Order: sequence, then C-alpha cells, then structure tokens
Amino acid sequence: MFVFLALILLSSALIWNALKRHYTYWQRRGVPQVTPRYVVGNVERAAGGQVQLRYFNQRLYEEYKQSRPFVGMYIFFTRAALILDLDVIRDICISKFSNFQDRGVFANPRDDPLTGHLFRLEGAQWRAMRNKLTPVFSSGNMKFMFPTVVQVGSELVHACRRAIEENLSEGNIEMKELCARYTTDVIGTCAFGIECNSLRDPQAEFRRRGHAVFAEPRHTQLVQTFMLMNPDWARRMRLKFFPDHIIQFYVDVVRQTVELRQREKIKRNDFMDLLIALKADDERLSLNSDGIDLSQGLTLLQMVSQAFVFFVAGFDTSSTTMSLCLYELALNETIQQKARAEIERVLVAYNNQLTYEALNEMQYLEQTVDETLRKYPVVPYLVRKAKEDYVVPKTNEVIEKGCLVVLPAHAIQHDAVLYPEPDKFNPDRFTPELSRKRHAAAYMPFGIGPRACIGLRFGKMQAKIGLVNLLRHFRFSKSPRTQVPLQFTERIFQITPASGIHLRAEALK
Repeated sequence: MFVFLALILLSSALIWNALKRHYTYWQRRGVPQVTPRYVVGNVERAAGGQVQLRYFNQRLYEEYKQSRPFVGMYIFFTRAALILDLDVIRDICISKFSNFQDRGVFANPRDDPLTGHLFRLEGAQWRAMRNKLTPVFSSGNMKFMFPTVVQVGSELVHACRRAIEENLSEGNIEMKELCARYTTDVIGTCAFGIECNSLRDPQAEFRRRGHAVFAEPRHTQLVQTFMLMNPDWARRMRLKFFPDHIIQFYVDVVRQTVELRQREKIKRNDFMDLLIALKADDERLSLNSDGIDLSQGLTLLQMVSQAFVFFVAGFDTSSTTMSLCLYELALNETIQQKARAEIERVLVAYNNQLTYEALNEMQYLEQTVDETLRKYPVVPYLVRKAKEDYVVPKTNEVIEKGCLVVLPAHAIQHDAVLYPEPDKFNPDRFTPELSRKRHAAAYMPFGIGPRACIGLRFGKMQAKIGLVNLLRHFRFSKSPRTQVPLQFTERIFQITPASGIHLRAEALK
C-alpha cells in the first residue's frame, strides 16, 4: 500500500510539474501571457459564456499593440501567439503563407464527411481542393447564378410585405430571421438545386435543418472548442462534429440531386452543376484514412462536404451581414437615403432591371456592406498553424513549429488609430481612394492572402441583391423592440445577435 501511494504521489507530482512547465511556456520566454488555468488554458471564460474570446483578444491588443508584435495565450493544451502587428500578420498570411497554410482546426472526413470541406482541410488536401473549386467561383459563374439569386430576391420583397401585414399591431419585424430565410433559399437553390420555399414557409425543412446545424450541436461548447483547437487528439478519438441525422440529411439530398440531374440530364448553371462537372467517374474512389485523392475528380461525399459548407457559410454569414447592415441603416436615416438614391439612380440607367453590371456600379452600397463587415466581422478572429519555426520580423523571437497564431480581426477593425470613432457607422471609410491606402491586414472579414474566403464574391453578391430589393421597397427604422446597443451571443464563435434584430419596416409608395 505504501508503494502504491508513493507511485500515485510521484505521478501526480510529475503531471503537475509538466502542466506548470507547459503553461509557463511564454512566460519563460519573456513573452507576456494571461495566467491560464490548467487544461482549459485561456478559453474557459469564453466557453463558459461570460466573455467572448473576441473581447479577450481586444483587451490584449489594446494593451500591447504599441510595445510588442505578439503576446502568448493557451487554447486548452495548445500554445498560441496573438499577433498584434499588422506587418507581421501580412507576412504570415501572404509572404510566409507556405509556413502558415493550415488553420489547425478539426477535420475528420473518415468519420464525419461534413468536415472534409475546404475551410477545414490542410496541406496537400487543401491545395488540391482549392485548385478544383477556384474556377467554380469565377466571374463567369457568378453571372450564371445571378438571375437565380435575383429571382429569390423578388420573393424576399413579398415575404417582407407579408411580415408587415402580420405585425401591424407591433410595427416590428425580426430581420435576422427574414434574411436567413432569404439566404437559405438562395443557397439551397444554388448549392443543392432545391426550391426550399422558406420565404413562403418559415418551417420549411431546409430552413429547419440549417437552423439545426447551429441550434443542435453534437457536443457542448467546451468539447467543440477542444475539437477545433486540438484536432489531432479529436481525430484519434474518432470524434464527430455534427449529429448523425444532420450528416445523413445532407448526404441524402446531394445523392438524390446528383442522381436526378444525371438521369434526366438537367442543367441549371448553379453550384451543384459545377460540382457534378468535377465529379469522379470512378465511384470506387472514396475518402480514406490517408487523405483525399482528387486525381479523378470529386467523390459523392466530397461533393456533400463542399455543398454543405457553401450552404452553412453562405446562409448564416450573409444573413447576419444583411440584417446588421439594415440595423445600422435604420439608426442612420441619412445613410439609408443615400444608399436608396444610388440604387434608384443606377437602376434607371438599366431600365429598372437589376443586372450583374448594375449591381457592380452601386459603389456606395458596396461601401455600406464593407463598413458593416468592418464593424461586425462575422468571423472575429483568424487562426493559422506554424509548420516550421518562424522568426518574427525585426525581432529575435521565434514562434515554434506547431504553435497556433491568432489574428484578431475584430480588435484591429475597432482600432481607433486605424478607424477613428470605430463604433460609428461610416461607409465613407471605404471609398476606393481610402481603401487603396489601407494596410492589407487592417481589414480582413474574409481573411487575406491565398487562404482568403473562396466564396467572397458570391456572399457579397447575394447580400447586396437582398439589400437592393429591400431598400427599393421599404424604409427601415427603430421599433419599440430595437436593441441599442446590440447584445451578442457569447457562446457562439461567430458574431450573432442574442435576441435577433427587430426593426420597423414601412412600404414605400
């Protein structure tokens, strides 16, 4: 018994010493760090819903940006460097991209095919998939899908009118949900070739399934954070990120759509058509534990994964951006009138037809969306992983192989030096002249460098089409339920209004 107790005490002492050494890593190197808690590091408060990590990052950014290029932090067992210097961020994302190509987040296509998409893939797998999908998002293909999005935009107007009639007594519409139904229909049509009809029926299946991706997680927030930031451990444990019923739903939808289009020779010039064109002829080619083989094209499960991320990223981020833009326009009547006047002026020149070229001429609308993304970057910080040791420019300090780097987009885009009065909504910050002068890392709602969001143009296109249709037909203002300032959900990684976005909408004559 004495020997057994001695072994326990010795093991405990060794573990405690190892943890102490690990969680003083930055301190021992002379790098400032916030004192972490063992096992969870610096994420406990964020995962517990008390403080969102973007505010944690912002506090460190404001405290150290003048004196240091980075500070240290811990995400569970993973060491991370919070980068504070814009030149270093540009160097990491562009000049040294080959060393920081990977995001270091969880992907396990063998057990959970919905995680085998472009956002999560790494190394050669990511490069192969990016090369396959880049032509899909060309200007030519955007033009092909444009009429489909415009058609859904017209239905958005009808849905808004119905919402006004149904809420006459309250004088209030929840715009986040209305915009999410619009983007669900757009992405459902373009990515899956399915008429979702969620603008007509809020309980339509595709809308419910899209909502369930966020509302019905397989694991708690703490476990999700562990999986995202400790992917190697999570893969060894054969963990899945999404519930089985969600995985099966999207697999079935894509399989049925592909079979129908191939059997009936249906062409729609949408995202699904483009994926089918890349589809592998050899159906035996499949995902395996060694990685992703794209030598013969995409397999069905790879198609499912790319369509899924296109849907999830497209409907949620675009609807959040649209509704936040309308919120700011409701609080800034002069800006709203200026955006509406530009829309009318451009459309008159195009015989009142919303065309691809007309949309691209709406410069002030573009600036308004850019300012929305500046103030409310849906993804508040970016993460990259060092493949090799990295010497921080103009210092002798090294970020070692395997360390994560965190790029605080939200903090940078609220820096009063870069953006005077950062809490003020001002689209004039994004005139072409000012945008050209701005540091590349001062604005990165879609990331920067070769790993920037591949769907950037499509996301902005569908958001602007929705805004054009709404601003042409309605005036937006505060309602009794409008929250000023907005409160955000702290348990979710992306920026999400906690109680929706409630506005008054009045039909224009």
